Amino acid sequence: MPVFMDVHNVEGGVSAKDVAAAHEADLATQGRHGVNYLKYWVDEEAGKIFCLVEAPDAEAANTVHREAHGLVADEIYPISSQG
Repeated sequence: MPVFMDVHNVEGGVSAKDVAAAHEADLATQGRHGVNYLKYWVDEEAGKIFCLVEAPDAEAANTVHREAHGLVADEIYPISSQG
């Protein structure tokens, strides 16, 4: 299955606690769309969130975010290999 890295930019910063709650919502929603959120990283001060996800396509990954919590990615990149 294709792997993607998505990037969220949250103006004013973001808390790791809020991101963890959003990730849990993603996990509860992902199965309906054939998506598997693998890992995420947060830069609280810069308001950046990075999510690594297996998905049939980028839109499926964003659909999970939209349904789970409404915070869709600003950018999403296909990843050709994991090292």
